Amino acid sequence: MHSTSLLPFYAENQLEAGCDEAGRGCLAGPVFAAAVILPPDFHHPLLNDSKQLTQSQREKIKTYIEQHALSFAVAAVAPEEIDRINILQASFRAMHLAIDGLHLKPQLLLIDGNRFKPYPGIPHVCIVKGDGQYAAIAAASVLAKTYRDAYMLELHQQYPEYGWNQNKGYPTAAHRRAIVQKGLSPYHRKSFAPCQVFPSCAQPPLHHQI
Repeated sequence: MHSTSLLPFYAENQLEAGCDEAGRGCLAGPVFAAAVILPPDFHHPLLNDSKQLTQSQREKIKTYIEQHALSFAVAAVAPEEIDRINILQASFRAMHLAIDGLHLKPQLLLIDGNRFKPYPGIPHVCIVKGDGQYAAIAAASVLAKTYRDAYMLELHQQYPEYGWNQNKGYPTAAHRRAIVQKGLSPYHRKSFAPCQVFPSCAQPPLHHQI
C-alpha cells in the first residue's frame, strides 16, 4: 500500500501530528518515537508503514519527510528507564518527548496502536495499524525506525558480538545465543525475560575488544 492509499488527515483544517515508536520488542537499546506534522498536500509514492519498506526506501523517505514536514521531532528512552517503568510506559514517554520537540503545537495526536497516555492539553485518537492508514503516522514510523537503526549501528561498533548491525537489538536466535555466551551489555534491557533466563545474563561482559 503506497501513499495514494494513505489518508492525508483524520479531520480537515487542523494541525495533526502522527506518532509512532520503534524498538518496543527489542532486547537491547532505547525505544525511539517520532512525532510528525505533515502539510495536507504531502505525497511520496513509497510512503507506508516502515516495516513494509526496505532500508534504502526508508532512508530516501526519511530525507523527504525532513525536508517537507511542517514539524517533526524524534526522541528516545534509555534501557535503564525501560527497566524502571516498563516498556509500555517508556514507549508513551518517548512519544511525549517527541511531541515536546515539535515547534508547532498540534490540535490532534494520531497515535499508532490501541493505547496511549494522554498528552496534556492535546486530544488524541488511537488507531490500530495506523501506520498503514494515515500519512502522518507512516511518516512517524519511518523516522522512528531510521533513527533507531542508525543508533543501533553506532552501538554495534562498541559491541559487535551481539550482531546489532543485523538484528538491531531484536530477539533473533543469534542475539539470544550471544547473550548466553557473552552475558549482557550495558545497553540490554535487564527486565526482559530472555535477559533473565541464563545466569550469565546477570553480569555484563568482563572484557570487550573494539
